[in-house]
Amino acid sequence: MSQTSLLVVDDEVGVRESIRLIFGKHYRVHEARSSEEALRKVKEETPDIVLLDILMPGADGLETLKQIKKIHPEGQVIMLTALNTARTAFTAKETGAFDYVTKPFDVDELRLRVDRALEKSLLSRELERLQEELGRKYGIENIVGNSKPMMEIFKTVSLVAKRKSTVLITGESGTGKELIARAIHYNSERRNKPFVVVNCAAMPDNLCESELFGYEKGAFTNAYQRKIGYFEMAHGGTLFLDEIGEFGLGTQSKLLRAIETETFTRLGGTDESKVDVRIIAASNRELEKLAKDGGFRADLFYRLNVVSVNLPALRERIDDVPVLVDHFVKLKARENSVAPKKLAATVVDSMLSYSWPGNVRELENLIERLTILTPHETITLDDLPLGMRNQEPTITLKDAVLEGSRPLGEAVDEFERAIILRALQKTAFNQTKAASLLGTSRRVLRYRMEKLQISDAPPAEDCAKLSS
Repeated sequence: MSQTSLLVVDDEVGVRESIRLIFGKHYRVHEARSSEEALRKVKEETPDIVLLDILMPGADGLETLKQIKKIHPEGQVIMLTALNTARTAFTAKETGAFDYVTKPFDVDELRLRVDRALEKSLLSRELERLQEELGRKYGIENIVGNSKPMMEIFKTVSLVAKRKSTVLITGESGTGKELIARAIHYNSERRNKPFVVVNCAAMPDNLCESELFGYEKGAFTNAYQRKIGYFEMAHGGTLFLDEIGEFGLGTQSKLLRAIETETFTRLGGTDESKVDVRIIAASNRELEKLAKDGGFRADLFYRLNVVSVNLPALRERIDDVPVLVDHFVKLKARENSVAPKKLAATVVDSMLSYSWPGNVRELENLIERLTILTPHETITLDDLPLGMRNQEPTITLKDAVLEGSRPLGEAVDEFERAIILRALQKTAFNQTKAASLLGTSRRVLRYRMEKLQISDAPPAEDCAKLSS
């Protein structure tokens, strides 16, 4: 309490002295006799609480209140008023004052009002601190990766964060789409407004409209009161539609209209509400292809795809694995209050050669598991899951070619063979599906399989090599 400050603004000496006697033991009490002096003290001291008289020489209390809130929005102002100006004090409360007390004031009542104002001030201060912490946590500089693809993404995020443009983030599950969305939000002017996440894949079709736009009392059975929807929750901030490709066509139509008109109507209502929301959408599906096939509205796709950010799979930025490992080792040690683990060189080699089907999320979960369950200081190959052990590091193959110890053609064939085998394994050796996954025809795939001597069924050693 000793660090809490209070400013009393009143032209009467007796009132200022009374306030000092009441609160002097627990607050740093500052005094001002006029509006001009009050504004100067607010700038210098940034008091938690301001007790402000409505009637003073010069500018009146209402005008002073407006100026105080501009200078120090987090400060809580309690108006001091005579009985005949109580209506004015009520108006002040509607325009920014926390509360008002009539003169002559009851000491216990005044203490109660000040305590409540202080509680709100502390909550506002804590909220501001948390918002700053979130801003730091989701700052672009805190997203781990120094590969060329990630550098391009960081550049895009930095540019688009300053605008209101709709953003579409694509990439496999686990690549960090929500992390990028949060980075855009917390590096924008909307950082102090809500960031609302909608898991589109978990929302049943029959509830989409009511969840997105809310509903009025009596809109349907059990609708006992009005409910605010996600759009309204995100007003002034960002609405993140995760896995938007899972929405049905009917929901997509309503969503498109809301985005284009920046209005919505609650279910069971008739009045349109205006909303200021930035839309960031994400999907692990190819929405453009889905739109061509009729599974996603083309007009909605183009409306969302104003700025696109495609996150590469971890296997496509394998050079980032060491820096990600170092980041997660330190993070998980800190979260679990243990000393950071060390990784044997062979462990890092295995991680560099692994394909990471679960992407960055899989790597993070693995490091957390190893941090908790590994009893010794250094993590060895024996601590890794079976599917990650004894793999030939991809980076070694590149180095061998660059050093001249391996012909380029042989290395390309080996890499191609591994990719085709993985595609076949993912599709249970259905060649038509594997060809589609690889973006080629079945005839070309058959030709490559014959050239690379890949059989129609996986050899035992390939099964062991590809297990994950």
